[in-house]
Amino acid sequence: MGILTADQRNYYFLLEAERTGIHKPILAALYAVHNAPNLTDGETGLGIAPANRVSLEQVNTFAEQVQFAANTVRSITNRLAESGWKGSDLWDPDQGRYSDRFVRAVSEGYAPPSSDAGAARLEPSDGKKLLDAYIADLTFDYRADGLPQNLAFLDKDMLVFVERVPTYYAGLPHQRDALLETVRLWRKLDTTAAAIDSLKTPEALKDNVFSDVEQDQALLRFVRNISPNYSGFPHQREALLRLVQFWRQLDSREEAITSLEDSTSAETHIQIVDPALVAFVQRIPQFYKGKGEQRHALTEAFRLWRGLDSRAAALKELGIDPQILMSPNPNQQALLDAATQLDRQLVAFIRRLPNNYSETEQQREALLRLVQIWRGLDMRDKTLQSLFEDLQRMAQAKPGSQDAPPPPEPNPLPPRPARWTVSNIQIHASIIPNGNFTWAEATHGGSRMPPNQPTVDAIIRIATLAQQARDRIGRPFRITSWYRPPDINERAGGASNSRHMVGDAIDFYCDGLTGDQIYRALSPWWTGGLGRYQRYPNLSHIDARGYRARWVH
Repeated sequence: MGILTADQRNYYFLLEAERTGIHKPILAALYAVHNAPNLTDGETGLGIAPANRVSLEQVNTFAEQVQFAANTVRSITNRLAESGWKGSDLWDPDQGRYSDRFVRAVSEGYAPPSSDAGAARLEPSDGKKLLDAYIADLTFDYRADGLPQNLAFLDKDMLVFVERVPTYYAGLPHQRDALLETVRLWRKLDTTAAAIDSLKTPEALKDNVFSDVEQDQALLRFVRNISPNYSGFPHQREALLRLVQFWRQLDSREEAITSLEDSTSAETHIQIVDPALVAFVQRIPQFYKGKGEQRHALTEAFRLWRGLDSRAAALKELGIDPQILMSPNPNQQALLDAATQLDRQLVAFIRRLPNNYSETEQQREALLRLVQIWRGLDMRDKTLQSLFEDLQRMAQAKPGSQDAPPPPEPNPLPPRPARWTVSNIQIHASIIPNGNFTWAEATHGGSRMPPNQPTVDAIIRIATLAQQARDRIGRPFRITSWYRPPDINERAGGASNSRHMVGDAIDFYCDGLTGDQIYRALSPWWTGGLGRYQRYPNLSHIDARGYRARWVH
């Protein structure tokens, strides 16, 4: 594995802290203070040594040291709780960290009982140094994530959130995952499968039958019992933080804390139904038969989408004379023609919606109303519930099945302009007519757009020449770097006079070919810069400078 970076080590700390329900900075502190033993992967450890059924071979890499350090901290916590330590003895709720007393207990080292097969021996360390290292890592995380300095609000807010969860539970996959993760950490289990088994009745364990309905009932019973049984132990707190994180689909534990400071509601944000709304809209052209309620549903959606105040106004904007449709004695042919034209306009409108949907409240309400009328539902809440059920089916659907979301369809490309400029670049279009290189490749997916016309022209210049090179090689060029603004070029280690900053340089590789092969094939005729890399033997460089240059980097 070699020597890890600080971020890579932190990843291991986070992974094992999340598995065991302990506070991540204690693992970082153990590494900082012990920095031993020396390991077979070139790293140093967290002061973990073999014990009982844990052999030397099981703790001889950095990942294994972190894994067993996390198990051991959890074991220490359990033993202290069994000996009479309360949650407030283990954790300082105002500071949002382990108590000084607990950190000192960890520093004294630990020899696990023979009954604890998952824990290893922890060597003693300097108590003050361990506490300082623990607080230093904690402070770094707090500053990086912008957490409040006083976390006294956290326990109360978490319990308020938990008490509201059963009201808003809709059986959505991420909600079920949130509750299962809470069970897992609360019960000090290592896997989701173990958490599910812990919820089963003896009969369900024996028969191996546990439906989603039974699982949901067991999960909700568990959640309702959390508040009366909460004692402030660290693993309980971590379980509730993970509940908030998973329920709100947040990136980290720290984001969960910040979100609770803003709101304790467990209500599911309405944005969650957007995938179901869009999937519903995508299917409409397939099922639209021009029936009265279908036509009404689409017309009403059009009216709300455009912010119009009446059905007549919507019909006018769709190019239909409302008098024809509303006349008590209509001309039947005129009525048929108007209905046919209206259907055509409505279907064209609905086909455009998935790509035009920008998740505004007005647009979302238009689509919700569309679903409500189409499905014949009398209340908005029933409409939302039907979309939640759609989401459940979408999550479990096999690709290509009726319940799977239809694949998105791209918007048709606009006509090519006579000349590319900074303002008219089409990201998916080929740079030269009928060419293979696109603006997406030149601009790193649109994240490095050319700032001026000379850069645009330089990109076109190298695309034209690179097309000739690609045709001669007979294989696609896999672009790794094209236009690079000066700041990105500097971070990438590019030369101060790099042609990438101009826009007329490309780094690429070809499947199955080495850089040397490409170099020898292009060198006789390529009139600009041509480079290859000793460190990266498959990579090649070409640029459109006005003179021949050859090099091995």
